[in-house]
Amino acid sequence: MRFGFFLRESIRSMRRSAAPSFAALATVLVTMLVLGVFIPIVQATNGAANSVRGRVMVDVYMRTSATAADDARVRGELLRVPHVGSVQFVSKTTALTQQSAQDPQAFQLLSSNPLPDTFHVLPDKPGNVLAIQRALTPGGGMLDPMIQTVSDRQQDTKKILEVTNLVTITAAVLTVLLVLASILLIANTIRLSLYSRRREVEVMKLVGATDWFIRWPFVIEGMIVGSVGALMAIAVLGATKIALLDPLASNWTLIAAPRTIAFSVLVVVLLAAGALVSAVGSGLSLRRFLRV
Repeated sequence: MRFGFFLRESIRSMRRSAAPSFAALATVLVTMLVLGVFIPIVQATNGAANSVRGRVMVDVYMRTSATAADDARVRGELLRVPHVGSVQFVSKTTALTQQSAQDPQAFQLLSSNPLPDTFHVLPDKPGNVLAIQRALTPGGGMLDPMIQTVSDRQQDTKKILEVTNLVTITAAVLTVLLVLASILLIANTIRLSLYSRRREVEVMKLVGATDWFIRWPFVIEGMIVGSVGALMAIAVLGATKIALLDPLASNWTLIAAPRTIAFSVLVVVLLAAGALVSAVGSGLSLRRFLRV
């Protein structure tokens, strides 16, 4: 019964203050639209960075005279190197088949296979690839006599790690800034809406109403405004997805490739964010008017 009273009061206040309520609604709508676009972009960017980091590895090339026993021994040694996650073996026969398929003319005149057996050493974490390279190079103490060479791409690897780390950090910072800006923007708009009703709050306070009795209708109003604004943003995003992104994704692999948040999950996130931020903004913004 009490909740029904607060709900009726919230609806009545929204009708009496249509302009401020509409301003708050528009603010929530725009903010949720930006958030709804930003979340998939950040996920796609982080996914691309993690994909690049996941392909960082160390290539170990065996001598052409290496036997199957040598390959087995070196595999065991590589697996014992600190920070090695897994080891992939590519035989010289498999390597020749792959290279011949890519460039048949370059290999059709060869009388023998010049390619060595190769181990692709993947780190347990991308940042540990440099430690593995140091352990497998001369002076590292782990170099087997049957290992011919170890790929030396330290500069390229460092650049990849630095760039992907920068992308991840930048995305995290932008996410935090966007969330803070959204909260402040919505709270400030709601504060302006409440300012037009400050006399009503003061009168209720003077006749003995408790703080939460006064606050609840405004909190519920904030939840309604936030939910409606989020639903409108979801409708715009859904229409854009169906009319624009889905047709492009079926034709453009670049758009279809990134794995981002499911739209159903995005709906829940935006709806919860709109209602929660607006409700909290209403409750906090009302504090200054309760001090009578």
